[in-house]
Amino acid sequence: MEAGATAERKVYTVAAFNRRLAGYVGRVRDVWVEGEVSDLRRSPAWGTVFVTLKDVRTGTCLPATMLRRRFDLIAPPLGEGERVQVNGGLQLYEARGELGFRIATLERVGEGDHAIALARLRRALEAEGLFAPGRKRRLPRFPRAVGLLTGVDAAARGDVLAAIATRFPAVRLVVAETRVQGPAAPLAIVSALARLSEHDGVDVVILARGGGSFEDLLPFSDERVVRAVAACRVPVVSAVGHEQDEPLCDLAADVRAPTPTAAARLVVPDLDELRAALERSRQRLGAGSERVLERDRGRLARSRERLTSAPLLLLERRRAALDRSGVRLQALSPLATLARGYAIVREHGDVLRDAGRVTPGARVDVQLARGSLGARVDEVRP
Repeated sequence: MEAGATAERKVYTVAAFNRRLAGYVGRVRDVWVEGEVSDLRRSPAWGTVFVTLKDVRTGTCLPATMLRRRFDLIAPPLGEGERVQVNGGLQLYEARGELGFRIATLERVGEGDHAIALARLRRALEAEGLFAPGRKRRLPRFPRAVGLLTGVDAAARGDVLAAIATRFPAVRLVVAETRVQGPAAPLAIVSALARLSEHDGVDVVILARGGGSFEDLLPFSDERVVRAVAACRVPVVSAVGHEQDEPLCDLAADVRAPTPTAAARLVVPDLDELRAALERSRQRLGAGSERVLERDRGRLARSRERLTSAPLLLLERRRAALDRSGVRLQALSPLATLARGYAIVREHGDVLRDAGRVTPGARVDVQLARGSLGARVDEVRP
């Protein structure tokens, strides 16, 4: 009986079963489904966009796909949290045995519940000035310690550790692992952020979480978390989700980084770049000192030349002045007058300027240019 039962079985291989199941599934066509967009994944290199449609009341999910060329025509671009109605059919991915919904047409119904709440909260916090550029603080150039808030056993921790160890291994890293997903995550994040900011030596905090669905990142848009980031004692760098994600903590943080690795590059300098800059500074200082030394050496040489030549120049100037004085003295000397044929007449050593002061018979001395004469006055003519 067992042999007979075995002989009557219809046994399929997995591939044959999936192929036959795909035929049944493929009959479900032209169906409209409404849900909220979640876990949106797309890439310019992919021909298909992957998305999850979620019933926010029950949490039920339906994986779906859409051709990227059709998805790119949606304007404005579709974002997570929006509520949509899609038309399409079921299909089975035979290689993996996974069931999905193939979207042919997509229409917006209105903003999703989460999107509406986030937009309202964003407007309120923005009106308070929590996102104002003027309140953003500059990151410290050389932090004593870097605080890292991340999930338990998160890959972001390894990325930050590797980047900091490569760039600036001297800095200390203080890690706070906590819940980053689920209803309890907001309070856990706020508590961990407070502990990090008060830790001795921590000058900047990195808030890091890898990518996830729209719902996974909701704790980082919680009002308590956003206010804690804005009120943090030290600057906060937000590296939450992928580059296209924008949780509200990104807007409240002092700096937003696209990835945890990029955040690590922002908070610590590059040791190799610092060494290169120091070497360039050393070279500039050496060249500057050499220029100053050369300039002072030239100034000293010129001063020495001036000190050497100055006495000779002064002597020449004094000699010339003396010569000029000699010429003037010679021109004014009585001897020069005598040389022109004049004579000086003295009586008893006094120069006679008035003929009426002598009487006939008086003796006088007559000085000539060469020699002198003794004479007697024979006649006085007034």
